Amino acid sequence: MRTNFDFTPYRRSTVGFDRLFDLLEAGARGDADSFPPFDIVKDSDESYRIMLAVAGFRPDEIEVVAQQNLLTVSGRKANNEDGGNYVHRGIATRSFERRFQLADFVEVNSAGFENGLLTIQLQRVVPEAMKPRRIKISASPDEAGGNAPKLEERQAA
Repeated sequence: MRTNFDFTPYRRSTVGFDRLFDLLEAGARGDADSFPPFDIVKDSDESYRIMLAVAGFRPDEIEVVAQQNLLTVSGRKANNEDGGNYVHRGIATRSFERRFQLADFVEVNSAGFENGLLTIQLQRVVPEAMKPRRIKISASPDEAGGNAPKLEERQAA
């Protein structure tokens, strides 16, 4: 039995977390369509790979679009029936659209197609301004550039 969690009380008491709550609610709903099947591989701490099984599609029938924090992969099969008399048609060639939410600073490096697998390379690129930096602690205010506030000396009256 699946229960839905209500994020309304949290939405009222937080600011700027709307996207996070939307992602949590979308995950709780689940993904009804599982086509095409895919794998997500973590190659390193900063590198990922998404592999989609798109048998029956040609590279020119697949579109990969990356925009801020969203990767969309869609496939549209050309309507060129070969006129064959199929006894069974098990290779799915229906149109699809698969969306992946990307974390901040994750960029799409490349996409390749080989043996019916579409492979998309992702890389986390954190800007220098966002990386942690070590601050040197000086021994005296003079070493810190003289900007440290000085205490005034007062004599007790």
